[in-house]
Amino acid sequence: MSSDTLTTLAILVGAKLKAKGLMLATAESCTGGWVAQAITAISGSSAWFERGFVTYSNAAKEEMLGVAAATLQAHGAVSEETAREMAVGAIACSHAQVSVAITGVAGPTGGTTDKPVGMVCFAWAQKDSAPVAETRHFEGDRESVRRQSVIHALQGVLRLLDG
Repeated sequence: MSSDTLTTLAILVGAKLKAKGLMLATAESCTGGWVAQAITAISGSSAWFERGFVTYSNAAKEEMLGVAAATLQAHGAVSEETAREMAVGAIACSHAQVSVAITGVAGPTGGTTDKPVGMVCFAWAQKDSAPVAETRHFEGDRESVRRQSVIHALQGVLRLLDG
């Protein structure tokens, strides 16, 4: 899980997006903009990275991405439902055609029986297509959970672009 892994994944994501003439937007909560940082560490990423949203609070998710208050009330911030709305909102509120969203419990505090530390929900979307979401459970400390989340998010973008 080295920074080389992140760099390699970001380069691959960029090459695929550029080849398809697409732009990416990120919607991040528990990763705090780490996906956007990994992407913008790549020279030339302005050709395929449109913008990143760091929406740590529920209010930010609602105001910046259009996540419905009812979704947050019914399912919570850490849910596939919220991740889907974040991914759709990232496209709707940008000029991107592809997005990734991440929301989870990085720890060491904040976990519950239903949503333990290490639980992270992801969603990937393409303009005019239904988003795909999934939940993963990662082991380790806060940094490890966040790093694994960034890697998984980028791997998911690659899977989405591969069709």
